[in-house]
Amino acid sequence: MTQSTTYELSVPGIGAVDLTVDERGEGRPLLLLHGGAGPLSVANLAEALAAQGGIRVLTPTHPGFEGTARPAALDTVPGLAAVYETLFERLDLADIVVAGNSLGGWVAAQLALGRSISRLSGIVVINAVGIEVPGHPIAETAGVAPDQLLALSYHDPAPFLVDPAALPAQRKAAIAANRATVQLYGGASMYDPQLRARLSAITTPALFIWGESDRIADLEYGRAYAQSVPGARFEPIPEAGHFPHIEQPAMTLKAITQFIDGLEVG
Repeated sequence: MTQSTTYELSVPGIGAVDLTVDERGEGRPLLLLHGGAGPLSVANLAEALAAQGGIRVLTPTHPGFEGTARPAALDTVPGLAAVYETLFERLDLADIVVAGNSLGGWVAAQLALGRSISRLSGIVVINAVGIEVPGHPIAETAGVAPDQLLALSYHDPAPFLVDPAALPAQRKAAIAANRATVQLYGGASMYDPQLRARLSAITTPALFIWGESDRIADLEYGRAYAQSVPGARFEPIPEAGHFPHIEQPAMTLKAITQFIDGLEVG
């Protein structure tokens, strides 16, 4: 059963933010953060994690996605991290695992460097963006046609091909708004030039999961990301692209579950 709540938060440096969060399951809190594809892209993973038992999965919608309100002052990844730090405090969460895909993975890394690190027990970064790796640039996705975006995103895009003309007008508008919002948060480059050097300060246990066929942020980009975090584990997922939790859900779920099971509580 999924319960949806909108929290009215007062975020330092930003002000009032309405944050919609879907909640599933009971137990150790896990914050699951979506990327530019929106909250629907992680819904099945949220269901699978909650079904494992012992996990309380919190799946927020980043403000500005799916038609939600976004205050003008909230327009960066550090700003998004501040929103989730405020949520942790509001709900008095501890022993939190933060998992994120794409932009959400960038936010997870940012949270491991923020003011709430004492509340975190681990981070799971899934085909994230956010750092600069010479020779392995992040693919340009702004303005790319839907079929080209699918080819960049999936090992096998065929099952995910949809005729845009067949989509309801409301859904097409939401998709366009989501793409504009991810570009707002991530900027034109989709990385912070200073973040990679800062990752060496992370002390939170970290797992990096990477679809081997990702053409947005390739496998070597992922290896470099993981190698920048002390002690991080790197788990490549074959026959998967930017969304391994969609193309290879069983392997991705197993990797996350094993990581969580190995974390200390308290």
